Amino acid sequence: MTSITHDAAPIQGQARFFHHLYGGISAAALRCALELDIAGIINRHDGPITLAQIAHGIGSSSLDVDSLSRLMRFLVHQQIFDQQESEEKPLYSLNECSKFLLKDARNTLSSFSMMITDPLIFSPFYKLSQSIEEGGIAAFKTYGVSTWDMFASNPQAHKCFNDAMVCATMLNIDVIMSNYDFSSLKGTLVDVGGGVGVTLNEIVTKYPHLKGINFDMPDVVSSAKAYEGITHVGGDMFTAIPQGDSFFIKTILHNWGDDKCVQVLKNCRESMTGRTGKVIIADIVLSPTGTGDDVFDEARIGMDILMLTYFDGGKERTEVEWKRILEEAGFIQIYF
Repeated sequence: MTSITHDAAPIQGQARFFHHLYGGISAAALRCALELDIAGIINRHDGPITLAQIAHGIGSSSLDVDSLSRLMRFLVHQQIFDQQESEEKPLYSLNECSKFLLKDARNTLSSFSMMITDPLIFSPFYKLSQSIEEGGIAAFKTYGVSTWDMFASNPQAHKCFNDAMVCATMLNIDVIMSNYDFSSLKGTLVDVGGGVGVTLNEIVTKYPHLKGINFDMPDVVSSAKAYEGITHVGGDMFTAIPQGDSFFIKTILHNWGDDKCVQVLKNCRESMTGRTGKVIIADIVLSPTGTGDDVFDEARIGMDILMLTYFDGGKERTEVEWKRILEEAGFIQIYF
């Protein structure tokens, strides 16, 4: 067999092209692994397991073992699972990537992955070129309404989204609390766009001197659990925000254009009960060029395309862009 010179630029370009083209296959394989609970099956055993043990754990009387074998070969090649050879049969185990598929783990990406690969939620990407060519939002061209209105009228999709946001919160909250000293805050902390209150509950549980107001749309907070020290309030953040001493906004402003963000930030200032209050924003800050040496740069740029596809004016922002909207909203002391 003739070998290919892999350092030739055209060959490298072709390989890179196929890597991106087949990216959707990787996402589909991840969803398949989640639906079959392959990570959970492996985790429930003490050590690496065989394909037959995975098949037994799936528990289907009509399971296609050859198809399962080919799926595992692909997932191992993608470094989602590890494989080691034994004397008789290959053994499969979890690695640092596949641990995020564990549904009951504190730091899991299972629900977030199910949302990203949901057929209805993903469908606006097929209208992205049309939205760029004609203007408008791909999600609106797909659903006929905004993304938020689609969620409001589709309970299953709405639950999928809410579960994904809880998933993202649990993944990020430890990092947030280790990088910001919430003990310095006093009185009432309002979580603007706080979803079902998971983030605020984590904060108030660790800092019980704070009282919390979880503020989101009425149809969102209506499904929120009761948490000690937290009051759930439904409303429209563009109209008015409940009064508080400080305000927390996590991954909300990236859904909106600059004018909308400025309005929310102004509403926070107007609802601030004292002169020493703060607005704490937890959101992506893009590098000026859009590229860098951080391992999450690709994820940040990808999130910007998500915002472009789903939300009118939604985008990720650089430090300069963040400063611009904060200053327009009347904030002088800004720290990153």
